[in-house]
Amino acid sequence: MTSEERRIRADFPLLMSDSTAYLDNAATAQRPACVLDAQRDFYEHSNANPLRGLYGLSVAATDCYEQARETVRDFIHAASEREIIFTRNTSESLNLVAYSYGLSHLKTGDEILVSIMEHHSNLLPWQMVARQTGAELKFLECEPDGSLPRARLEAGFSPKTRLVAIGHVSNVLGRTAPVEEIVQMAHERGAVVVLDAAQSAPHMAIDVQALDVDFLAFSGHKLMGPMGIGVLYGKEALLEEMPPFLTGGEMIDSVTRTGATYAELPHKFEAGTVNAAGAVGLAAAIRYIQQVGFENMERRELALTRLAMDGLKQYPFVHVLGSDRPEEHCGIVTFTVDGVHPHDISAMLDSDGIAVRAGHHCAQPLMQYLGVWSTTRASLFFYNTEEEVRAFVESMGTVRRRMGYGE
Repeated sequence: MTSEERRIRADFPLLMSDSTAYLDNAATAQRPACVLDAQRDFYEHSNANPLRGLYGLSVAATDCYEQARETVRDFIHAASEREIIFTRNTSESLNLVAYSYGLSHLKTGDEILVSIMEHHSNLLPWQMVARQTGAELKFLECEPDGSLPRARLEAGFSPKTRLVAIGHVSNVLGRTAPVEEIVQMAHERGAVVVLDAAQSAPHMAIDVQALDVDFLAFSGHKLMGPMGIGVLYGKEALLEEMPPFLTGGEMIDSVTRTGATYAELPHKFEAGTVNAAGAVGLAAAIRYIQQVGFENMERRELALTRLAMDGLKQYPFVHVLGSDRPEEHCGIVTFTVDGVHPHDISAMLDSDGIAVRAGHHCAQPLMQYLGVWSTTRASLFFYNTEEEVRAFVESMGTVRRRMGYGE
């Protein structure tokens, strides 16, 4: 292990106490101590119901919560903290848009455009909207390497396109979508763009104003924050006209026997007791990322991805999905092995102390499109080491022999 690797991993209690080579970072990341400390500090020194009380402890809790919102706003370069909605995760954020915007703005004859690469979280809400409104769901089909060239985009868009739901980075192929081009084509047709940034927010800088997306969603747990906290960004003008997703405590201004006046943004969309400690932990994770720097993270992740892909090339029975260029994988290496089920691969690697993901990765339409039913995925983060990647590659060289295929 290099001195840089030792220094980075010292920030992560689990990585220091567990010998597992954790290569399932696209599912969830490990937490640095500063995130754990931030949550504990909130509960030890500021624990009260935010936004509810006028006493000192509640005011302190509210301050912590709203400071976290400002940290998120700065992280994605939103114009206002009013555009930052705290949710439980990316899935809830996308469902919020589907229910509050999709159901109230789409109608029969409209078209919803999604890519074939979408995670189920950015597909099922739009299937629901299509069923309930009569809008038609259409798919952008990608090239085998995950790219979306202009011809593919033009084939998907039409004058009827009213909403485009696209993943910033594919959780299977690791490919980054041409968001700027998609946004331009959508806005020319009067459509809004919903960007699923669950896989991109942990790995690259995002500027929602420069991208000009209308909505953007991501989860805290994938970028080293707590589970149970997510973010929805929406342009203020769109959020203002949308009805609440959930109703109840705190999202109101006043209530009568027959109706209610809703609170202003962003609280209109944050019903009930909020996950203040989760928001504080998310803010700590963002500050940690800013301290490390995306440039350093991307440099390390690319080196590790190249090491993994170069290593797998020596095995003719291993087939990596997507581009053959490591820089187009965003740390995600998904593959199949001739004659060996991904679940068996995962189990064998686990016996060697290596954690990877096996299955359809909540992207079954993409699996069907690519002609595979299940795959194995190794996903890398900046705190992984060259030693872990080499161990993964070495273990992969044994899987067919261990399944009885011989050398």
